[in-house]
Amino acid sequence: MTHTANPFGQVLVALVTPMTADGEVDWPAVEKHMDDVITAGADGIVVTGTTGETSTLTDAEKIRLVELGKDVAAGRAKIITGGGSNETAHAIELYKASEKVGADGIMIVTPYYNKPTQAGVLTHFRLVADATDLPVILYDIPGRTGVPIRYETILRIAKHPNVLAIKDAKGDFSEVSRVLNQTDLMYFSGDDANVLPHLSIGATGLIGVTANIAAQPYRAIVDAVNRGDLAAATAAHKQLEPLVRAVMTHVPGTVSAKYILHGLGRIGSPRVRLPLVGPEEWEAAKIEDELALVRDVPGADFSNFRPDRNAAAGGALPKVSGTTR
Repeated sequence: MTHTANPFGQVLVALVTPMTADGEVDWPAVEKHMDDVITAGADGIVVTGTTGETSTLTDAEKIRLVELGKDVAAGRAKIITGGGSNETAHAIELYKASEKVGADGIMIVTPYYNKPTQAGVLTHFRLVADATDLPVILYDIPGRTGVPIRYETILRIAKHPNVLAIKDAKGDFSEVSRVLNQTDLMYFSGDDANVLPHLSIGATGLIGVTANIAAQPYRAIVDAVNRGDLAAATAAHKQLEPLVRAVMTHVPGTVSAKYILHGLGRIGSPRVRLPLVGPEEWEAAKIEDELALVRDVPGADFSNFRPDRNAAAGGALPKVSGTTR
């Protein structure tokens, strides 16, 4: 099946979920942050993904994030839900609920922890894709799930009419090229450092963590690639490099992105939920050293960066009732 339209956008933010100091979702801050990244150039937001701390969000919180995203976007950006499950039945339940409240698409991560065979991975994808009319992005991130989506599995699932794209965090560029040649799937870069290399071999866009802090330069990179201006795309890529290193190198991206956003005054707390914790002193120092190298990145002015290591220390348990499945 040939897919002629992209229903997801090109600059997608893997959204952090701002929280209060005691670990509750800070809904006003979520709303503000969503509006900030859309205004900065994002045309898609992935809520309840890895960066959104999906593992420690309740089902009700996941659905509410989709609802709020639709309200805030108001047609300016697509809202994709990444909050699946390694239990196929539960994943279907979550995606159906997300579709009901208006999600524009779903992102299905390879089942984690279970370590299924490729037959199990394929069956999981097929059953979830069968259960919704929404367009599907597959999420290939073996570093977290323990299981890659093999080339042969990609070819088979690509025949499903709802499966339109892959988010690639595997970094196998030869496989990306091979799949792009053999299927109609769109590719989204899932590694902030490799956005331009992915785009240069035919990827559609990105789903990025660093874009929480600076979506505007990613918009510039994508737009430059779209018009064939490699020099402009490369210049923006080089400007972003120290910021990407600050976000993606020393602690989990969720932790560093919240630490930086809080230091910029864009969210009220850097709090993450356990088992994630804020950066230790030496980790925070490394993040700050990288940020000192950031120059002239549009939308990222660090002249007023005021980190608060005490606020970031430790983690929090959510004060919620009911299941956290």
